[in-house]
Amino acid sequence: MKRILSLLLITTFFLSSFSIYAQDESVVQGEAVQEEVMVEELAEPSFTQELKNRFIEGGPGFMGIVLACLIFGLAIAIERIIYLNLATTNTQKLTEDVESALKSGGTEAAKEVCRNTSGPVASIFYQGLDRAGESVESAEKAVVAYGGVQMGQLEKNVSWISLFIALAPMLGFMGTVIGMIQAFDKIQAAGDMQPSLVAGGIKVALLTTVFGLIVAIILQVFYNYIIAKIDSIVNDMEDASITLIDILVAHKK
Repeated sequence: MKRILSLLLITTFFLSSFSIYAQDESVVQGEAVQEEVMVEELAEPSFTQELKNRFIEGGPGFMGIVLACLIFGLAIAIERIIYLNLATTNTQKLTEDVESALKSGGTEAAKEVCRNTSGPVASIFYQGLDRAGESVESAEKAVVAYGGVQMGQLEKNVSWISLFIALAPMLGFMGTVIGMIQAFDKIQAAGDMQPSLVAGGIKVALLTTVFGLIVAIILQVFYNYIIAKIDSIVNDMEDASITLIDILVAHKK
């Protein structure tokens, strides 16, 4: 009986000790969680969150228009980049295929090669070969004329990107001027020069300028890439046109 009582006492002691330890551990864990929450609250917001907050502070008026310039400009830029990448052709391979087709199957075989190849260079080749039956001069005129048409297709809508590049910072500057006017109106109404009266207006004014410049910089990068891509394709078109005329002259002999 004494042994049973002693075992009960020992068991009760260990259980009480374990419960006290568990309570202490839960308290420590709770404090740790609270500290983590406080650290997260004190941590600086992410870049996207900061950008969102600044955009809201700038006001929906001019900031919305600047954002629209960015959206439309990026949409046109992405469409042009996709089109130009699809328009890029391996000019050297196409020239070799057309030359071999002319030797083996004549003009119709060469035209079939051009039909099965995408891109402006293949289209120019097709127009030149289509007039090759008349004379080399007619083929050359067709190549030059259709080259101008293809160049217009490559440069389609690019001017809109340059418009948005110029428009975005101008809208930002306009928002800045309007914000400064509102700040001076507050000073005039209060009859006193207090920093708290004009700080908000000046802040909003500067935010519109910053976002306008950011939009212009982003679109300028895309614009320069598109212009460089167009120049590269146009150079390939001109070199290929000269090569085609030489091939046609050699084929006529």
